[in-house]
Amino acid sequence: MNKNVFSILLLIVIILLFSSCKRNHYEVNTKGINADIEIKRLEKDLFTLNPEEIVPSVPGLKEKYGNFLQLFSYVINTGEVDDPAFGEFLVRFCTDKLNNEVYETVNRVYPETTNIETDLEKAFRYYLHYFPGKTVPQVYTCTTGFNNSIITGDSIMAIGLDRYLGADCEYYPRLGIYDYISARMTPEYVVPDCMYGWVSSEWEFESAGYEKDNLLSRILHEGKLKYFEKCMMPEEKDEIIFGFTADQMNFCRNNENQMWNYLIENDLLFSTDQFLIRKFTGEAPFTSYFTNESPGRAAIWIGFRIIEQYMMKNKSSSLEMLMKDSDVQGILEEAKYHPEK
Repeated sequence: MNKNVFSILLLIVIILLFSSCKRNHYEVNTKGINADIEIKRLEKDLFTLNPEEIVPSVPGLKEKYGNFLQLFSYVINTGEVDDPAFGEFLVRFCTDKLNNEVYETVNRVYPETTNIETDLEKAFRYYLHYFPGKTVPQVYTCTTGFNNSIITGDSIMAIGLDRYLGADCEYYPRLGIYDYISARMTPEYVVPDCMYGWVSSEWEFESAGYEKDNLLSRILHEGKLKYFEKCMMPEEKDEIIFGFTADQMNFCRNNENQMWNYLIENDLLFSTDQFLIRKFTGEAPFTSYFTNESPGRAAIWIGFRIIEQYMMKNKSSSLEMLMKDSDVQGILEEAKYHPEK
């Protein structure tokens, strides 16, 4: 064989081997999987009606929106949809001055939802790949008086678009929403929040069967949810998946070992103190135990990294098996989690 040809072939083999080693752990083939999403926009159907048309339109709204209309009614506190007074309650909601202003803002930010549909379809194709027996929910949008971001029910998922109007939305400071929270109330978080909301409703902590409600079970449960989210959106940036700024994400990556050692050295993993658990896993501008440079919920990054290493070391474990696994001690041991210094 010509020496030059041999050198070229050797180089190609090396490149292929290197590419194989560097393959994204989250990449899977979803070709041929259909997950049709057609979003129904309740807010448009409601706020484009003349007030006198709302009550006679209730039967049609019930038919079009089915069980979601009842979920929506609970969120906006208008009671049972079969109550004769429901239509009048709906009139009050739809004729409220602020609600109309908010609807106009929603309509400007979201004149159409094609991009959301496309991105949700892509995410749910991954969902059907990992969970072929599951069904894709019907998706709706609405305005909720800023009450809910994502609403879920049996085969139902709805997006409260008034919670995704942008970090600089004038309403959020007036509502007392902190900047570190409103920073995530932007269009780019809609689909990630949908997938997190969906998995949170499908696999709730309370029904997961964990032996104890301690810090370890909490961070591993949340780690599972974030791992699920990453599997559904493998191309999404970690900053969006975790809701961290770039600096906060870098803090977690650069201080993973220090954070883990802090939990170990202070014997915190098996703490059942709910106040302490909330300090590590609840919404906050930072995690006080990890310095002001850390993000709130930083311990969930640790939980995710344990789950990620567990799944990489246990090739025979499927995502479905992971979500059902309640043996947190076993997961921790099999993960052989040792963050780099």
